[in-house]
Amino acid sequence: MSELYIEKGGKKLRCGYTTGSCAAAASKAALIMLLDGTEVRNVKIITPKGIEYVAEIEDITRDEAARAVSCAVVKDGGDDPDATNGMKIYATVTIAETAADGESADFQADGENVVEIDGGEGIGRVTRPGLDQPIGEAAINSVPRKMITEAVMEVLKERNLSGLKVSIVISAPEGQVVAEKTFNPKLGIVGGISILGTTGIVEPMSDEAILATIKAEISIRKAEGNKVLLMAPGNYGLKFLADTYGVLEDMAVMCSNFVYDTLEYAREAGFKEVLFVGHLGKLVKVAGGVKNTHSAYGDRRMEILAEATRSLLPEGDGPILDDILSCVMTDEAVRIITEAGLKEPVFSEIARRIKGCMEDWMDGQVKVETIVFSNDYTKLVETDGAADMMERLKSAAD
Repeated sequence: MSELYIEKGGKKLRCGYTTGSCAAAASKAALIMLLDGTEVRNVKIITPKGIEYVAEIEDITRDEAARAVSCAVVKDGGDDPDATNGMKIYATVTIAETAADGESADFQADGENVVEIDGGEGIGRVTRPGLDQPIGEAAINSVPRKMITEAVMEVLKERNLSGLKVSIVISAPEGQVVAEKTFNPKLGIVGGISILGTTGIVEPMSDEAILATIKAEISIRKAEGNKVLLMAPGNYGLKFLADTYGVLEDMAVMCSNFVYDTLEYAREAGFKEVLFVGHLGKLVKVAGGVKNTHSAYGDRRMEILAEATRSLLPEGDGPILDDILSCVMTDEAVRIITEAGLKEPVFSEIARRIKGCMEDWMDGQVKVETIVFSNDYTKLVETDGAADMMERLKSAAD
């Protein structure tokens, strides 16, 4: 196994390799063994990031009658926690004569050789539009498919072989169980995991996987014909939507801390309207212009609340400001502001600022409305157009 490290937060962390890298390496090794009649215990590929990956090969089986070889590579995600870490990714490779003329259009081809890629046991199937692959196809994304094809074509070229059709089936026996721990069920990928990766490398604590999921969900909503994108930071928002509006979980895109990125993906996908719903503890940061609400980028919740309150006080100051700044939780600040008789103006101002910041980030190209709730999932405030957007969302889902 090739070792690759990066520095993050003063710590040396080991990188891993994506399921796409594992699938490409297993495919290359199986083809070599099929062509040469030898046993291969490690194989080298170059990842899209330009980094060499030397993979160890396991579980070699040969079927002489079917002219097939199968082998596996163990997914090693490095120091990044991942549901697929430790899984075996298998490739079963068979060879036949080149498909008849007209048939090869379905395959990725290089000269007279063609490569056919499909998913087997434990690899999910796409059931919704808007994802990387069409409905009905195996959830093996385009970059891993390109990696597999290039690895196989390299072997054929080295041996000056042509006129062959190489059929590759990628499988992961544990995939159906493991997929339940991933976003696949929500994305409409059923029956197993996805074969993923854009660089071939897994960086520890990378945000890439979360952002890729958010982008995929937005693509699905757009492909399904939705005009309004519903955004919620997390499970609290989903529960509030279900309890208060009867909105099903799969109607909302969970943006986590990535408010700006999600909004930008929405604009890129062509959405003109976004309804942003969440707990005050997250959304108040957006009112202060914070694009990523993770605590690593600062807190400022009480400062933003105090500043909004100050702007509404006739004298511009008062003991309530110190009380707000001394709060630890936003729900306590809500109590203080409510008891002071300032609930409606303060939280209307917060909602106005949330809307304003988000629309400014998108240069006015996306209209944003927001609904903010607090403790016990009680609605604090909503902007003027929020109810209309919510009704249109629910009507579209019926």
